[in-house]
Amino acid sequence: MEIETGSESVTQKDAKHSEDATGPKDAKGRHLPSAPAIWSESPRSLRRSPSVRRSLAVSVAGCVVLGGVVALLRLDTGGKGAPPALGPAGRAMAAAGAGAPAALPDLTVLIGEREAHLRKHPGDDESWAVLGAAYVERGLRTADSAYYPKAEEALRTSLKTRPEGNAQALTGMAALANARHDFRGAKKWAESAVKLAPKRWSAYPALIDAYSGLGDAKGVGKALETLRELNSAASAVMARSGQVYRDRGWREDAASKLMDAAALAEGPAEKAVCLYRVGELAWERGEPAEALRYYEAALVSDPDHHPSLAGKGRALAALGRTSEALRSYQSALVRQPAPEYALALGELYESLKLAPAARAQYDVLRARVKQEGVNGVNEERILGLYEADHGDAEAAVDRLRAEFKRHGSPEVADALGWALHRAGENEEALKYATRATDKGPRVAVFAYHRGEIERSLERYGAARRHIGEALLLNPYFSPLLGPAAREAMKSLGEPPEGGPEQMYAPPGERPAPLPSPSPKPSPTKPPAQS
Repeated sequence: MEIETGSESVTQKDAKHSEDATGPKDAKGRHLPSAPAIWSESPRSLRRSPSVRRSLAVSVAGCVVLGGVVALLRLDTGGKGAPPALGPAGRAMAAAGAGAPAALPDLTVLIGEREAHLRKHPGDDESWAVLGAAYVERGLRTADSAYYPKAEEALRTSLKTRPEGNAQALTGMAALANARHDFRGAKKWAESAVKLAPKRWSAYPALIDAYSGLGDAKGVGKALETLRELNSAASAVMARSGQVYRDRGWREDAASKLMDAAALAEGPAEKAVCLYRVGELAWERGEPAEALRYYEAALVSDPDHHPSLAGKGRALAALGRTSEALRSYQSALVRQPAPEYALALGELYESLKLAPAARAQYDVLRARVKQEGVNGVNEERILGLYEADHGDAEAAVDRLRAEFKRHGSPEVADALGWALHRAGENEEALKYATRATDKGPRVAVFAYHRGEIERSLERYGAARRHIGEALLLNPYFSPLLGPAAREAMKSLGEPPEGGPEQMYAPPGERPAPLPSPSPKPSPTKPPAQS
C-alpha cells in the first residue's frame, strides 16, 4: 500500500525516509537530520519550513485536529441564519472552519448560542448538527460524558429533520461513537457519511479513529491515503498523518509531520494538541525532560489542554520531582476527571507506599467508569487493566475477552494478554501479547508485558530481549512496572556464553547437559595411498 507524503509516494518499506526532503529545518534553513535533533529545539522556536509555507498558501478550511469534533461541520449555516459574529462563538466556528479545535470558553459560548437559536428555529437541521458536534467535543475535552446523551439527541434531531443527504449529522454520530469507544458504531456512521459524500474529507478522520479502534491497520491506511488526496495541505491532516505514523512505528516521520503541523497551527488550542503529541513521542523515547518541555509549551498555548497537564505530571514523576508531579496529576483530575488519570495517579501513590491515597484514586476510577457507563461510554479496557493489577484478574479476563471480540485493537490485545498472565494463563496470554507487539506501536509497556509472560513460561532469552527492549525504549514507562522490569532483568542475569542453544535459561538455572552419545564406529577403510 502506498501513502502520499507531500509530493512523493512511498511504500511502507521506505516510508521512514520519506520526510527527509520536507522535514523541519533549523534557523539557517538546514534540515534537521532526525527526531533527536528535532527535540533538541525549543518548542517555542518552531519555524515553518518552505513546504509548510507553501502549505499555508493553499490551505483549505474544514479539517479536524484529533479531538476537534466541531471541525467536522461546515462553517456556513446553509442560509438558515447568519453565521455568528467573531465573538467567542464566531471564533469557535472560525476555528472549526480552519480545521482546529475551539478554545473551551469559546466552545461554551457557541453551545449557548446554538441552544438559544434552536429554541426559536427548531427546524434548523444544520444547527442541530453543529450543536451535537459541539457537545461531543466539550465532553471529550472535559471528560464529562453527560454531554454525550445531549449530543446524541441533537444529532438524531438533525437526522430526523433532514433524513436524506445529512452528511454533517452522520459525521457527528461517528465522532460521538468514537468518543464513547464504540468503534463498530463509529465505523458504520463514518462509512455512511463517506458513501454519501466521498469528496467531503471531514468524515475521514472519524473513519480513521474507528478503524484504529478496531485494529484495522489496512483500513486506517486506506482512509488516510484518501484524506491526504482530498486535503494534504491542512495542518490537521499533517497532525493526523503524524499520529498514524507513530502507531506504525515511523517515529521520525511522525515527529516531522507533527512539528510541521505545530508550525502551521494558527489557533492556540490547535497548536497545543500538536505540541502535546510531540511531547508524547519524546516520552515514548524515554526522554522525560524533553517531553516536559513540550507539555509545558502546550499549556502555555492552551491552559485548558488537560492531557498536557497529566503528561506533565508523568514526566515530573520520572524526573524525581514527586511533589510537583502529584500536584499536576491532581489538577488534571479536577479539570478532566478521566479514569486513566485516576489509575495513573493511584499507581504513582502506590509506588510511593501511600496505600490509602492509592485506594482513594482507585475508588475514583471505579466511580468514573460507572458514571461513564450510564452515559454510554465503554471503559472496559481501562477497568480491565485496573482489575488485572489491583483487583480480580479473572474478572479482568472475562471483561477483556468480551472487549477484544468487540474491538480487537493492539491495545486491547495487550490488556487481555496481561490479564491472562495475572490469572496464570500464560500460554494463551503470550498469543495476545505477541499480537500487541507485532501489530501495535512500539511502546515499552507492550514489550514489558510480553517479556514477563515469556519469563513465566521459562523462555528466558525471549524474556530478556523484550524486558530489555522495554527499558531501552523508556525506563520510566511506569512507576510500578518500571522497577519491576529492572528487578526482572537482574534475576535473568547476563546472556550466557555458548550460543543460541543456551539462551533460554539464566545462569545457574540451566539443566545439566545430557551426555553426548558415543559416536558410531565408522567402517574400516584402507589406508590412503601415499
